[in-house]
Amino acid sequence: MSAFANIAKIPELRRRILFTLGMLAIYRVGIFVTTPGVNRNVMRKVVQSQSGTFLGMFNLFSGGALEQLSIFALNIMPYVSASIILSLMSVVIKPLEELRKEGEAGQRKINQWTRYGTIILSVIQGFGIAMYLESLNGSAESGGADVVGEPGWPFRLMTVLALTTGTAFLMWLGEQITERGIGNGISLIIFAGIVANLPDALFQTISLVENGQIKPIDLLLIAFIAGLVTAIIVFFERAQRRLPITYAKRMVGRKQFGGQRSHLPLRVNMAGVIPPIFTSSLLMFPMTLARLGVPGMNWVQNHLQPTGPNAWMYVVVFAAMTIFFCFFYTAVTFQPVDVAENLKKQNAFIPQVRPGKATADYIDRVLTRITVGGSVYVAAVCTVPTLLQAKFNVPFYFGGTSLMIVVGVALDTAQQIESHLITRHYEGLTGAKGPRIRGRRS
Repeated sequence: MSAFANIAKIPELRRRILFTLGMLAIYRVGIFVTTPGVNRNVMRKVVQSQSGTFLGMFNLFSGGALEQLSIFALNIMPYVSASIILSLMSVVIKPLEELRKEGEAGQRKINQWTRYGTIILSVIQGFGIAMYLESLNGSAESGGADVVGEPGWPFRLMTVLALTTGTAFLMWLGEQITERGIGNGISLIIFAGIVANLPDALFQTISLVENGQIKPIDLLLIAFIAGLVTAIIVFFERAQRRLPITYAKRMVGRKQFGGQRSHLPLRVNMAGVIPPIFTSSLLMFPMTLARLGVPGMNWVQNHLQPTGPNAWMYVVVFAAMTIFFCFFYTAVTFQPVDVAENLKKQNAFIPQVRPGKATADYIDRVLTRITVGGSVYVAAVCTVPTLLQAKFNVPFYFGGTSLMIVVGVALDTAQQIESHLITRHYEGLTGAKGPRIRGRRS
């Protein structure tokens, strides 16, 4: 409690936290602003009837915006998809790779292209949602009711405009939180959407227990698994391999400098929660393409559902894509050659390893080995909700991807608050005299 009291004593930190909370409050209010021409009561029934499908997952990540048919229904997923595309292109296209290495100026240019890509993807996905909404009129999914009052091109254009504007606003909101608030804005928006659904998930689980659909012993087992998964996530998110580093001794006049020993921390899960977010975003995209009538997308969508007879296929694809993105994102964000070059410039070396290429190869070898364990951990944790739902018929919100995002973002935000407290000579959130919480970027 004293640590939280210290937060109020630091004007800048207090201002940043209040700004972040204010921006998230605006996001939650915008969830209830419905797209023109849509009956959200009918849409709510459609989404609730498909809670275990991709539609339910889409609604989860949007914080309930899809069932409200909000202007924020696309959430921040087009931005995530655009980031994935540019990251993949930077590996293949040489000019993009060189632009990424130019530092802040190059990153600003890439961010600008990411924004353009977000708008393009929002238009495509918005049009797909508009076509999907029109197809629900009088269907069995909507109970014979009409979701769209007046179908046609005016409705489609209005829907595309509203959803694209909502996504652009959320993108700006996330950038403002990152710059003027605390934590990563994009991650916090996804975090807020998931957390907002947790109370409803708890009430649904309690009602299932009261109706006898879930036995009390099964509920205790679910709670134990959820607690165990949380503990595993915290352990792996803070786990790191420390490579010893020694600084060479040198004489300046009569004084001797260097000779100190330090370490290079390599996180077991270097990519953090980015891989499951990337994977979830890509697996949702076939649903949009299917609504646009792209050949073969209906087959892909039907065979990659979190529930049903093909659930095993979804688990395998999700795990494989998550492992791939763990390695891919780590390779993009951490360059062993650059680290080895910086160590050489600082007259530092890893004991028993020659500076230069040998150091880069050693770091790359160690990083690859720990990323194997980290990627398997991420894939295993993210498949928990599918297994729980199939076994106990619990709401899709429990465990896995959502729990990992919530815990990971919470740790990252707490680490930033901890840094502000420590630099101003206050005790951190853990009550220790030094920083104890290590975020994904430590």
